[in-house]
Amino acid sequence: MALTDADVQKQIKHMMAFIEQEASEKVEEIDAKAEEEFNIEKGRLVQTQRVKIMEYYEKKEKHIEQHKKIQMSNLMNQARLKVLKARDDMITDLVNEARQRLAEIAKDPARYSTLLEGLILQGFYQLLEPKVTIRCRQQDVEMVQAAVTKNIPIYREAVKSNIDVRIDQERFLPSEICGGVEVYNDNGKIKVSNTLERRLELMAHQMMPEIRVKLFGANPNRKFTD
Repeated sequence: MALTDADVQKQIKHMMAFIEQEASEKVEEIDAKAEEEFNIEKGRLVQTQRVKIMEYYEKKEKHIEQHKKIQMSNLMNQARLKVLKARDDMITDLVNEARQRLAEIAKDPARYSTLLEGLILQGFYQLLEPKVTIRCRQQDVEMVQAAVTKNIPIYREAVKSNIDVRIDQERFLPSEICGGVEVYNDNGKIKVSNTLERRLELMAHQMMPEIRVKLFGANPNRKFTD
């Protein structure tokens, strides 16, 4: 039975509708797949950039933290140095005050003459030389001569040996020092410095640990006290 034109047209329309449906479904499938791939790629890119951003800020944070630690360490060191300088200044002031008090001793003839006798006799004992030279301040020559005269018999009795003492009348110790003497052997190569300043320096050095403890308390970080 032959198809009429109407049947042919109907079949053509039916085939076209089927093709359009297939095409539409294919387009939807392609769109869906493209959307899925797009979302996957977008997620991958976002995650990659997120990781990069996190790494960047993590490095930034570590750098800032390290910088803060360095700044804190520098500030602590500066503060520690200021404390140490303040302590040193306090000790220097203390020693200077002691030096000023020593200068007052020389203004008291009775106390100063007794002190000179001890310093000179100690110089004799330290040198144990048959001939010695004493150097003093020019204003102390008479007092030193009296101390020498008094000490020679004491020295002879103690060491059972004679001693010849000369007071240097050409080279004197500076008049601005607190006082005391320097005692030399015969050739001047060995010297015992018994000026008041030198004795103060020796005493301050010897007693420095005790002075620091008295002023600032014991150092908890110090393992040894000797």
